[in-house]
Amino acid sequence: MKSITKKILWVVVIIVALLIGYVSYFLHQVGPIGTGYTAKVLCSGIFVSDRNPDAVLNEDLAITKGYMIGAKVNREGKSVTASLLGLFKRKAIFRNGLGCTLVIDFPEDQIRKQSKGYSPPPSHISKNSPWPAGDLVSGEDLPPGIDMETIGKALDDAFSEPDPDMPKRTRAVVVVYDGRIIAERYAPGFSKDTPLLGWSMTKSITNALVGILVGEGKLSVDDPAPVPEWKSPGDPRAEITLDQLLHMTSGLKFIEEYEENINSDCNVMLFENGDMAAFTAGKGLEAEPGTKWYYSSGTANIVSRIIRHTVEGAKADYLGFPRRALFDKIGMDSAVMEPDASGTFVGSSYMYATARDWARFGLLYLNDGIWEGERILPEGWVKYTRRPTLGGLEYGAFFWLNTDGKIMPWLPHDTYCPWGHQGQFVVIIPSRNIVVVRLGLTDSSDTAKVLTFITTVLEAIPEGKPHL
Repeated sequence: MKSITKKILWVVVIIVALLIGYVSYFLHQVGPIGTGYTAKVLCSGIFVSDRNPDAVLNEDLAITKGYMIGAKVNREGKSVTASLLGLFKRKAIFRNGLGCTLVIDFPEDQIRKQSKGYSPPPSHISKNSPWPAGDLVSGEDLPPGIDMETIGKALDDAFSEPDPDMPKRTRAVVVVYDGRIIAERYAPGFSKDTPLLGWSMTKSITNALVGILVGEGKLSVDDPAPVPEWKSPGDPRAEITLDQLLHMTSGLKFIEEYEENINSDCNVMLFENGDMAAFTAGKGLEAEPGTKWYYSSGTANIVSRIIRHTVEGAKADYLGFPRRALFDKIGMDSAVMEPDASGTFVGSSYMYATARDWARFGLLYLNDGIWEGERILPEGWVKYTRRPTLGGLEYGAFFWLNTDGKIMPWLPHDTYCPWGHQGQFVVIIPSRNIVVVRLGLTDSSDTAKVLTFITTVLEAIPEGKPHL
């Protein structure tokens, strides 16, 4: 009897040990990423987008609900602290004009000092001047030939929810034709004044900033990328060019996964590293540069740090560079690029702007980089951006391409776009002189399907006025 009792006791001990081990493993897997994600998303949702905290928690952070992650909002200090059962605390702090930054690897006071001397300029967009130079949108004097009833049906489709198991959760749609906003719509709780996260559409903003520096003669896409970590003699990574980084053919090892692999390189970079470019630059090669395409947010942050090292002057000069060189010139007053703890803009993922301002960005590319007669992007840059990777893939330089209609067969083949996680799009169709912005919270492996409503938009506008 004692022998049986002892065996049962040992079985119980083993089961308890396994349970403790599993719980410990689970906490260490979920804890740092989950709390970092919660703190960052909630902080930006409240202090950048000016949204209700409960709405952010119940919608944007619904995926974390089962993980027992708690969050505390400090409105006076403009920060959010998240923890998992009191462990793995992560804090995100807000700075005016720079959005929210996770406090990782660098002391909070040091991060706050980075913005010393920088302050975003006041808005100069007139509410009484027509869009895009101003912010006045009128339904009068629209370009001729538009079937507004059909446009309305297209927007109804964009916001419809035919499948409760796969909700689209569209938040904003703006349709621009012939340089004018001809239609826009917003979900409850959102408006034309709500800055929304573009996720990987931020990469396309990074493309523009590189283009501006190329136009100034400060960067060349054909030169080896100036990355300090690759300067040792014999390091094969020293051969990686800026062009290969922009076209995602660097050959660097990087795992770009999200919910399916919580500890992927992408998640660890975004939520556990204060210097995201250094994290990615430390990766080794898995392929010869220029021979293999692999989508990598890490390479975008290497490029973002290259921009930082290229822009001369004090920290305030760098922090003001996107606004000075791009946003102010095209009226993107709402745009906020967020830096990591090291002070480098997260060029892969963290930019907020209103739907109207994302539309302005698309219009800049539709107009070949020219804004109201001023060339913002160098001549040939948009053409370079649209050059397919490795001669035929559906990816250009930090822009997605609809080459041969492979990714969006229902849209013209010249369609190209910034494309972000959860269905963020700025769809540019030169052959139809149109830009369509769609922002939302779509959890799907094929978010491009949320753009099928654009076929109805195309039916509603006249053909024969391409903008090439």
